[in-house]
Amino acid sequence: MKHEYLYWNCEKLLQAYKSKQLSPVEVVKETLNNAKKYNKSFNFITENFENKALENAKVAEQLFLGKGNKKPRLLEGIPLAVKDEFALSGTYRTSGSKLYENRKDDFTDVYVERLLLGGAIPVIKTTTPEFCLLGTTWSDLHGVTSNPWNKNYSPGGSSGGSGVALATGSSTIATGSDIGGSIRIPASACGIFGYKPPYGRNPEVPYMNLDYYSHSGPMARSTGDIILMQVLTAGIHNQDIASLKQVESFDYNLNLKGVKIAWSADFCGFEIEDDIINNLNNALKVLSDLGAVIEKVDLDLSAEVLDATEIYLNSVWGTALANEVLGKEDLITSYSRKYLEHSKERTLNDFIKSNKIAWETYAKFGPMIDKFDVFICPTNAVTGIPANHGYPNLDYEFNGKLRSTKEDGDETMWLTTPFNMMSRLPVMSAPTGFASNNIPTGMQIVGKPYDDNSVFKVSFAYEKSLEWLFDEKNRPIF
Repeated sequence: MKHEYLYWNCEKLLQAYKSKQLSPVEVVKETLNNAKKYNKSFNFITENFENKALENAKVAEQLFLGKGNKKPRLLEGIPLAVKDEFALSGTYRTSGSKLYENRKDDFTDVYVERLLLGGAIPVIKTTTPEFCLLGTTWSDLHGVTSNPWNKNYSPGGSSGGSGVALATGSSTIATGSDIGGSIRIPASACGIFGYKPPYGRNPEVPYMNLDYYSHSGPMARSTGDIILMQVLTAGIHNQDIASLKQVESFDYNLNLKGVKIAWSADFCGFEIEDDIINNLNNALKVLSDLGAVIEKVDLDLSAEVLDATEIYLNSVWGTALANEVLGKEDLITSYSRKYLEHSKERTLNDFIKSNKIAWETYAKFGPMIDKFDVFICPTNAVTGIPANHGYPNLDYEFNGKLRSTKEDGDETMWLTTPFNMMSRLPVMSAPTGFASNNIPTGMQIVGKPYDDNSVFKVSFAYEKSLEWLFDEKNRPIF
């Protein structure tokens, strides 16, 4: 690859800036060129910030040249892709909807703002399905975003555009949001890392800060970059009463000897593709070889967990959206209309029941994980999901055979939502390999409540053993 640094992590780029081997201007310019080039094939950009990004890169360049009184910040000059769902002052936030095609913000969400204050440079905004409602990424406004590893399939969603940006070397880091798996699903499908922080770790913009299923979080090609982003974004904010103090600094001790890891793939009635299970077993062997103690566990979690999470999201998210689009239903996508129709069927008793099931679920999961350091399971159950999946396109492939989802969605394709229900658990999705259709697979590394650092430790130690991770032989073929 001509510009190898497009796949470098933050640490390596920052070292190159400091040694004058590279300039932020050069990196940002080529990142933008790369993004424009591959957007033609995979359609993952909603807005390009070329002029502003290059202005910011020139400022960063001066800092690394030692000009002025300021020193380079933690992520100075690092290209950042911003999910369309986030507000970034002076840019459009369409939420993938014709309803908001011309909405331009004059403020920046706190999550993005903290990255900018750390020196990151926004280069593009990335696609999301309308209102973040799908585990795939397409909308009537922006069209279909496809997976760069195999264009026939989805990059996942709802942060699918961010996943593609990272997989194609079109950004170094990216933002995502996760209310049912929207960071982890595309992280798995695109072969990158995605982190759902525990509820409250990263402050949110009111009023969704009070929705304990909802998380803003980092996406990157390395665990180290995830950690750097979290250093900047975590911590109390005076507009978010649910926000927490900064977590204790990660010590970068990657010794897994004696670390206890539980794992399962068959809880909540999930059926997993063979390739995903095989790759998970290979990943567990890597961890075992590193000294971790691996034990399969029977979680005995009810299949009602998936229904309960759907009820919760219908009741909170669905009701809020119904009020927002009232009288404008003709402007929204077919899958949004179907989702809102289904949401209207929910009652207050359903909502109460969903919270009761959430309590019962952690009453089983909590005592189990208390005996271990982390729990591991697949991220996605399926790889063969067409890029345009979502009502009325309901077919997908499972082990090479056609199946169909329910009209209003099917949470059994992803193992992510139980950990939105148990929202105080930190969860990293890490890549495990590739399925036979060349779509990447992933595993979730789940920590005890608010124990971010145990998740980082296992993920980082595992990553260091992956010689194939985005080397020259293991990148999407364009």
